[in-house]
Amino acid sequence: MAQDDFPLLVERGAPGRVGSSVPTSDVPEVPLEEILPPAQLRADGPPLPEVSEPDLVRHYTQLSRRNYAVDVGFYPLGSCTMKYNPKVNEDAARLPGFARLHPYVPDALAQGALRLLSELEAMLTEICGMDAVTFQPAAGAHGELTALLMIRAYFADRGESRTRVIVPDSAHGTNPASASMCGYEVVQVKSDARGNIDVESLRQAADERVAALMLTNPNTLGLFEEHITEVEEIIHGCGAQMYLDGANFNAVLGISRPGDQGFDVMHMNLHKTFSTPHGGGGPGAGPVAVKAHLAPYVPVPVVVRDGDRFRLDYDRPRSIGKVRSFYGNFGVLVRAYTYIRTFGPLLRQIAEAAVLNANYLLSLLRHAFDLPYDRSCMHEFVLAGTRQKREFGVTTRDIAKRLMDYGYHAPTIYFPLIVDEAMMIEPTETESRETIEAFARALLAIAEECRRDPEVVRSAPHTTVVSRLDEVRAARRPDLHWPLASPEAASS
Repeated sequence: MAQDDFPLLVERGAPGRVGSSVPTSDVPEVPLEEILPPAQLRADGPPLPEVSEPDLVRHYTQLSRRNYAVDVGFYPLGSCTMKYNPKVNEDAARLPGFARLHPYVPDALAQGALRLLSELEAMLTEICGMDAVTFQPAAGAHGELTALLMIRAYFADRGESRTRVIVPDSAHGTNPASASMCGYEVVQVKSDARGNIDVESLRQAADERVAALMLTNPNTLGLFEEHITEVEEIIHGCGAQMYLDGANFNAVLGISRPGDQGFDVMHMNLHKTFSTPHGGGGPGAGPVAVKAHLAPYVPVPVVVRDGDRFRLDYDRPRSIGKVRSFYGNFGVLVRAYTYIRTFGPLLRQIAEAAVLNANYLLSLLRHAFDLPYDRSCMHEFVLAGTRQKREFGVTTRDIAKRLMDYGYHAPTIYFPLIVDEAMMIEPTETESRETIEAFARALLAIAEECRRDPEVVRSAPHTTVVSRLDEVRAARRPDLHWPLASPEAASS
């Protein structure tokens, strides 16, 4: 259906049309005027569409078919870990005892949920090499802020006034944003020629003013920090804390534990590593795991076990308090728990397959695009469209748009910021060899188009309902009003 042929819901209806019929009430009706005060009564009913159920269902189904989703196809988004979400996780989250549990229910009536949280914390502490976990943060950036608040409270208890946080130039943008929001001065450290944090620059920046280093490992270039032991010695040597941005934890799951690398605190993205839905599929979760010296500062309440019973403990005098209502996004935690229990001791294979898939895909594409850091990658890698831009006037954005004509979602582009014309690609462990090879063929075909017919790439996409937009204008001046053709259109 073309854009012009897609009517609004109000344009599909007619006066008096209904989606369903209900029996006539068998109890006396009470006028609203007797129940509600005049200020809460409408003079007229709201102008809602009057449509049949088939029209309603078809309208939203047609809209949904314009969306891309992991159930539709492959997401190569780097740093996002857009792995498939097993449906058994959804079955577990929909169990009535979990899905219908009221957040204010007494502990005695929530023993199953509290046991799940306790067991999930035990599993994650073992996986991460940490000592305690809080599930309150609603997403990764929220976890960053929570971790920094705990670090700030820790130093305040020690009577230390530390004002700086070190962040590599390859970091996720949320790292400096979270540090700034927490009141810290951000000190940026450059990367070296092999994509690691530059150790000498780090050594110069590390002093008694530094509260923490925020490091992603593997980093956003898809590379494992080769000098992680030396980095840990530098940071702890100046009395600061090691914070891990766990966005890329999928690459080392079951292989390397951050706590063993020397990290004091980390956040995890359950919607990445542990396969809970992203975005419109459901809310996220960014649990924070800490070493024992930071455990007194985790948000309240904390799940504790008394014999065979579980309860929420609010008596934590050094806690930073609550960072979210109740106990986080519980349905997401159920999904992550199910995912971990499903794999059990095979969790290591997730990381091994993710790294294998990424390196295989890199081997298929490396000759067609520039490779800024020529190393074996971890779970993702970064290519650059600099050759296409220099020789044919085709940008990475053009290539990403053209991928849509081949039926693929674009990879992450123009990030990390230290790579010109960057394309960050992450296949995850859930994609088959056939899918990876088909995606590679599409990118290679586009690379050839850049050489033979660059205009077809520069003007892409050609097959989508909406062609290329002025993205800046669309974000700053969104057009959210679609006027009806005539006053009669709503009732015709």
